[in-house]
Amino acid sequence: MVGTAEQCHGVTAMTESIFFVEESNPKKKMWSRFCCSKSNVVLFLISVILTQWLIFYQEYHKWQAFQEKWNNYISELSDVQTKISRINELEGKIADIKSRPTIYAITPTFARPVQKAELTRLAQTFLHIFNFHWIVVEDSVKKTDLVTNFLAQSRLAYTHLNVSTPPNYKLGKNDPNWKKPRGVEQRNAALRWIRESLTQDDNGIVFFADDDNTYSIKLFREMEKIKTVGVWPVGLVGGLMVEKPICDNVTRKVVGFNSVWKPDRPFPLDMAGFAVNLRLILEHKNAWFSFTVQSGYQESEILRQMIPGIEHLEPLADFCTKVYVWHTRTEPPKLNDEQLLIKKGKPSNAGIEV
Repeated sequence: MVGTAEQCHGVTAMTESIFFVEESNPKKKMWSRFCCSKSNVVLFLISVILTQWLIFYQEYHKWQAFQEKWNNYISELSDVQTKISRINELEGKIADIKSRPTIYAITPTFARPVQKAELTRLAQTFLHIFNFHWIVVEDSVKKTDLVTNFLAQSRLAYTHLNVSTPPNYKLGKNDPNWKKPRGVEQRNAALRWIRESLTQDDNGIVFFADDDNTYSIKLFREMEKIKTVGVWPVGLVGGLMVEKPICDNVTRKVVGFNSVWKPDRPFPLDMAGFAVNLRLILEHKNAWFSFTVQSGYQESEILRQMIPGIEHLEPLADFCTKVYVWHTRTEPPKLNDEQLLIKKGKPSNAGIEV
């Protein structure tokens, strides 16, 4: 009985154990499934996050690339606007330059040691002048190589003429400058060229620019205002620091001159002290310089043929209170030693242009 009871107890215990195991297995399975599902969710979330991050990374770099392109576009657009503004500014300046009169500067010149130096000084100034035409007239029976080559390399608009002064009007070696009129034939040759080459439709100013003067660029801007005859002070001439027209402060007209050298001249001016509107030169076709007038009257001679009196003069250079031209006259070089070399047939400038 006892053995049978024990067997029954054992069977009962085994049955309970089996039941417990069978009862616990679904829970484990459920837990396992839950854990598996949780892992999948985490992996899913991680993949979603990674995917979103990758998309964001790509889009961010696309945005950076777009922003860089946009900034470049804005920069280029700004450059284009700046260039357009610059072009408009240049077009305005070009239109302004084209509207200005052409300055026709007449320069008589003759062969001497300082000739090229004088012409070089003038050319360096004239290069800064807009609408400029240089009429260079040699006192020579033919055009010299020195002046021909110089003008060809000057980068200036120019006309090259030549005419020789009659022998009886040429200065002797030791004659003072004032003894005989100089540059008469040369200036007249230039006036003749102007009248043959230009018309009333041309807008210009005629100026007699001797090669022994020094000119400020400001002088040529003043000339652009001339309607008839413009005048201004000249430094270092006529025995004075400055020879100038005298202006009335109220009327702003020329009423006299401070000249002390032949002050009774109709127009006591230096050749560098005035310029004439092209229209007057063309209208007065018989206005010329002359060998027959007395010394110092060349300026008065040409002006009296075009205007009746000083009331027609236009005071420039701040109503004749500024000096923009000087009668400097380069000092003739002392070449005694050069003469000795020439006598020996060995000049220092052999094969070189000075």
